[in-house]
Amino acid sequence: MDSINRIRQHFADSIRVKQASMESLALPLVNACECVTRALLAGGRVLACGNGGSAADAQHFAAELVGRFETERQELSAIALTTDASILTAVGNDYGFQHIFSRQVRALGRAGDALLAISTSGNSGNVIAAIHAAHEREMQVIALTGAEGGQMRDLLQTGDILLAVPDKRTARIQETHILLIHCLCDAIDTAFRTGIE
Repeated sequence: MDSINRIRQHFADSIRVKQASMESLALPLVNACECVTRALLAGGRVLACGNGGSAADAQHFAAELVGRFETERQELSAIALTTDASILTAVGNDYGFQHIFSRQVRALGRAGDALLAISTSGNSGNVIAAIHAAHEREMQVIALTGAEGGQMRDLLQTGDILLAVPDKRTARIQETHILLIHCLCDAIDTAFRTGIE
C-alpha cells in the first residue's frame, strides 16, 4: 500500500469508529454530560486520570474546565491526577504505581464529585484502583474505555457510566475519546454559559 492510500485508510478507519460510536454512545454520553454538569453545578469537582495518552486526555479535560472550552464562563474545579510529579513519584515509590491515583482520589474526592477514569483497554490497574477509591468516596464514575470495557466494565455501580468505544485499536479509541471529552466540555459550557461569546 502506498503512503497516500495508507493515510486515507487511517482517516476512513477513524471515521468508521466515530460513526459507530455516535450510534452506540449517544445516550450514555448524554448521561455522562449530566453527571459532570450536576457535580459542577453543586460546587463539586471532577477528577480525571489515565496513563500515557489517556493521561494527556485527562490533562486536556481539566485544562478545558479550569480555563474554557469554546464559551466564556466561570472557572470550574477539575484536577488531572496525572500532573504532580512529586505526588506521583512519592506514592509510586512508597506504595506502588497502582496507588498513584487512588490515594489522590481519597485525598481530594468528596461525595457528589465525579471521576473521569480513562483506559483504552479498561484494564489499567491504577485506574481500577481509582474507581474503587471513588466509590468509597461516593463519587460517580465515568469510564472511558474501548472494545467491551475490560475489567472496568464490571466495577461500575448504579449511576456510573461506561463509554466504551466500539473498537480494539488504541489509536482509534484515543481519537474517539478526545471527541467524547469535547462533547462533555460543550455540555459544561452550555450549562455555565455567561452570555459572553
